[in-house]
Amino acid sequence: MTTTNIENMQVIYQHPEALLNTTTHYCPGCTHGVAHRLVAEVIDEMNLRQNSIGVASVGCSVFTYNYFDFDFVEAPHGRAPAMATGIKRVHPDRIVLTYQGDGDMISIGTGEITHAAARGENITVIFINNANYGMTGGQMAPTTLPGQKTTSSPKGRDIEQAGYPIRASEMLATLDGAGYIARRSLHDPKNIRLAKKAIRTAFEIQVRGLGFSMVELLSTCPTNWHLSPVDATHWLEENMIPYYPLGDYKVHPALKDLKF
Repeated sequence: MTTTNIENMQVIYQHPEALLNTTTHYCPGCTHGVAHRLVAEVIDEMNLRQNSIGVASVGCSVFTYNYFDFDFVEAPHGRAPAMATGIKRVHPDRIVLTYQGDGDMISIGTGEITHAAARGENITVIFINNANYGMTGGQMAPTTLPGQKTTSSPKGRDIEQAGYPIRASEMLATLDGAGYIARRSLHDPKNIRLAKKAIRTAFEIQVRGLGFSMVELLSTCPTNWHLSPVDATHWLEENMIPYYPLGDYKVHPALKDLKF
């Protein structure tokens, strides 16, 4: 019989303190849960939990406040950046983040997110792009790909009728108030690790008072895509990434050499 010296064992996994140990409402295979964990890990590692305020949006993440163990408020549809702006200006010492989907942020909330970035509001936005309105039945969103079938575009998105999908990261990166804009993906372990580094960088921007920061996360929606969780990750890689290239679209000069 062998014995193990627990004192010499290295912890390689533990539940983040910033993430409550509870069952979520998300569909099986949805990568919202992965995104939640990454945000919680970064907040723990930066020791920000006691000083953070989150703003939940309307959409699949409408109950986000039930899953994080720090202060959270709920914003009207699309208005999370406006609410975050007010909170941050009243409490400039707090770390303020919004967690938004594509139907919320880049549809009804396009004005709010654009002007928050243009003003250089010192907030952090986590933007989930799953190419559809997930909560309400899988309708076409501003991020739905050309030809992609949804419940409101059963023959596929017709660009002559509905226009082209909006690349939010590229658009917001043109604004002077933006300090960090990046797009990452949650479809495999390598890219999940890269996503976490981007989230850490975004919070560093806010901690240092360098302006607006946003991380766009390409995410799967197996239920509304009518795919298995595994097939959904492949669909994301093969279809979404070519249209929404991964990378850093704007990095404040003060963080050019930042390494974790």
